[in-house]
Amino acid sequence: LTKDPTLERHFKGHKDVVSCADFSPNNKQLATGSCDKNLMIWNLTPKARAFRFVGHTDIITGVHFSPKWFLSGIIIQRPDRLTVDAQKGESTVFKAHTANVRSVQFSNDGQRLVTASDDKSVKVWGVERKKFLYSLNRHTNWVHCARFSPDDRLVASCGDDRTVRFWDTSSRQCINIFTDYVGSATFVDFNSSGTCIASSGTNLVLKHLTCICLAVHRTGVNCFSFHPSGNYMISGSSDSTMKILDLLEGRLIYTLHGHKGPVLAVAFSRDGDLFASGGADSQVLMWKTNFDLLNYRRVTEMLRPLPYCDAVSRPERQTKTLKPITNQAFVASSGDIILTYIVFLRVASGRLNIKPCLHL
Repeated sequence: LTKDPTLERHFKGHKDVVSCADFSPNNKQLATGSCDKNLMIWNLTPKARAFRFVGHTDIITGVHFSPKWFLSGIIIQRPDRLTVDAQKGESTVFKAHTANVRSVQFSNDGQRLVTASDDKSVKVWGVERKKFLYSLNRHTNWVHCARFSPDDRLVASCGDDRTVRFWDTSSRQCINIFTDYVGSATFVDFNSSGTCIASSGTNLVLKHLTCICLAVHRTGVNCFSFHPSGNYMISGSSDSTMKILDLLEGRLIYTLHGHKGPVLAVAFSRDGDLFASGGADSQVLMWKTNFDLLNYRRVTEMLRPLPYCDAVSRPERQTKTLKPITNQAFVASSGDIILTYIVFLRVASGRLNIKPCLHL
């Protein structure tokens, strides 16, 4: 019985680029958004029908499930948002920003949601009353991504101003900023424990940070997702591949092929047993992970061909391991992912602060 990642299902229904994906908390549904302006909900139980939600007037750029609600974020010319009740299929329009919305995410308690926009702002909303709570306004250019930490104490955001910023949700203040990015920072997220932040973008240069640079792809990294255990990560790239990374040992363990063109969305299921991918070829692929059961020392020694050799390839021998960089400048190419391990400090004023800290 193989323990390698396996391609389980292939969903067809989108007519254009698949831009985002997310699994439901009960792992029974997969939601995907596309440049065809449609939102699809795929039921993972056998013979169950898929649902198509229409109503967006432009491409959908973000989807995220909440325990009680389902939300889809969109890019449109007007500052509108569409919220969909997962049980009833009813929708409500949010007037959220004055420019295109780039990302959406619910807080882990399901009570708030955070949005990022081309109007240079990050906004936090109350879900039940659909109420605006506050805005985070220190970015000086388009904001591509905003994410809550697992305990909802922090929000991380990044954008075209070449920074990754961290916000205390209690004081609503920016408590730290990572600068010196030569290119745009396009994606940021926390691991499940909140002790590690990953960021990716174009032509990254970081200075004077204790962090780790992982050379992953040959071209730009469009998306990544942490495994719920926090020990693994999957990334998607414009080189049409996905990479599975072992963060404990600091190395690439799988290269996956299956898309014809850039991979724009990857997401692990909540239990980590599955992951999904979507790309410019309008395909949605669902995979069984299996790799959590592997003896990794045996992985690099095994030479037998894989049952799914057209979809999965062995780690490349020349792949670099994670490199700790301390108090010096280094250049990360557009195919690299930056991992920063942090500790939280509470200063005399009661405010949170974060300090980069290498912790392997």
